[in-house]
Amino acid sequence: MVYTGGASPFEHQRVELSKREFIELKWEANYWQAQHRRALARIAELEKEIEHLEAKNRDLQQRLFGRRSEKGRAKSEQSPGGSDAKRRRGQQPNSRSHGRRDHSQLPVVVMERDVADDEKTCPRCGAAHARLPLTEESEILEVEVRAHRRRIRRAVYRRGCQCEGGGGLIIAPPEPRVYPKATLGVSVWTEVLVDKYLFGRPTYRLCQALAARGLALAPGTLTDGLRRLEPLFEPLLAALHEKQLGEPHVHGDETRWEVFEALEGKAGHRWYLWVFRSASVVFYRLEPTRGAQVPKAHLGKLRVEALIFSCDRYSAYKCLANEISIIILAFCWAHVRRDFLQLARSYPKLSDWALGWVEEIARLYHVNGQRLQHWDRVQTLAAQSPSYQRHQQALETHLSVLSERRERERAEATLHPAAGKVLSSLGEHWAGLTVFAAHPEVPMDNNPGEQSLRLPVIGRKNFYGSGSQWSARLAAAILTVLQTIRLWNLNPHHWLYCWLQACAEHGGQPPPDLNPFLPWTMDKARQRELSQPLPWQPDEVSAPPAAGFHDTS
Repeated sequence: MVYTGGASPFEHQRVELSKREFIELKWEANYWQAQHRRALARIAELEKEIEHLEAKNRDLQQRLFGRRSEKGRAKSEQSPGGSDAKRRRGQQPNSRSHGRRDHSQLPVVVMERDVADDEKTCPRCGAAHARLPLTEESEILEVEVRAHRRRIRRAVYRRGCQCEGGGGLIIAPPEPRVYPKATLGVSVWTEVLVDKYLFGRPTYRLCQALAARGLALAPGTLTDGLRRLEPLFEPLLAALHEKQLGEPHVHGDETRWEVFEALEGKAGHRWYLWVFRSASVVFYRLEPTRGAQVPKAHLGKLRVEALIFSCDRYSAYKCLANEISIIILAFCWAHVRRDFLQLARSYPKLSDWALGWVEEIARLYHVNGQRLQHWDRVQTLAAQSPSYQRHQQALETHLSVLSERRERERAEATLHPAAGKVLSSLGEHWAGLTVFAAHPEVPMDNNPGEQSLRLPVIGRKNFYGSGSQWSARLAAAILTVLQTIRLWNLNPHHWLYCWLQACAEHGGQPPPDLNPFLPWTMDKARQRELSQPLPWQPDEVSAPPAAGFHDTS
């Protein structure tokens, strides 16, 4: 018989089972139903794990192969009202040009050019052309870098009297040297320090560049000299540290730095370069640890009533604020923005929601920027203009809207766990993220601190860190000095040359008076002088000695 649908042919048949068989079937049914429920739960867990691993893989792929800069966004991350056209390189249409650059401060070397002799007369009749008292002038910028020996000839006198206590000869004083018996002049050490710690050039590459100019130096020669230079900067570091302890706002950040010297009790060679940037000082510390004891040691003797510390959400900074009660942490909105961008890349289903938060953060930056346009730094907050007060109210309203949205979305039952984690972090750090609202002098992010690590990181990638602890201390010292000088718009090459020359004139020791070298104590004329390049000082250079001449200088 063929079954054609409708009622089952076995529907009304009776089956007799013993009670034991019924219980066994009932138990098996319950057992397999429970197994099915566990399988479904296991499948759900595995699907969540797969989603998490796929998100992690997308994040790692982005970090390894994706865009490195946050200045632009991928097409999928463009704002609905924004343009998807790729921005061309170079100066943009309708943008204001900086104009022709002024090079009038450079010295002028005049070169006379005359017409050829056969052009001074007429080729037809032979009549001579008359020379006019005019010249056609033009300029070409040139750079001349040369190595030379500076031969010092010290005058010698014989005493013309027989006075008691007088010697036989009187010799002019020796030329000042950066350290005793130094064969390299101040200009060489200035070049070495600026190239290595400001532009990130490795020592061996610098030696190759100097050899191409005719000055062949062994890397060991420079290494030995650098070690002798380290004590010359200790008084400067103390003065810069003291200055920073009296400033009310500091940016902080850290990055890895390799120091290839074994340290007792430490495994591996990974150290950390810490930066503390205030309005007047950029201070670096190279430490073997990333623990909270480093910022505590640096900021332990503050001379202010309260310090606002801009930083990321690293736990060491939270320990710092718990330890020193006058420190207020101002967290970074750029890191919050990265959280949502990472969420959008890792979980495509949450992309629209995460990019919506990114747009809200962009509006927050815009509202704060409008407020700062009306902020008078001289006046107190209560004495600010009505325009500032209006934009201040708009900022507070926008922050309130963001806070309400955060709590509303956190309470939703269907919220994805990854999104909930980002919102929970946002709520946990909300007090530090809103410090800028009551303190307009505090930026919304920690970008100045991170930018202060950019050049050191380039150097770290070029020469892999430091070979010893003394070279690590020297690196932190020179980075501190040069970046602070740049912060005050002074010329690092000119300032460093003057400092090393002053040390040489004091017998290879730091000068006792630091006021002419500290940007906040030097007068305006001194600042203008040191903001310019080092003046051109032509030397009298003689020809190399003839063959067979023995130089005993």
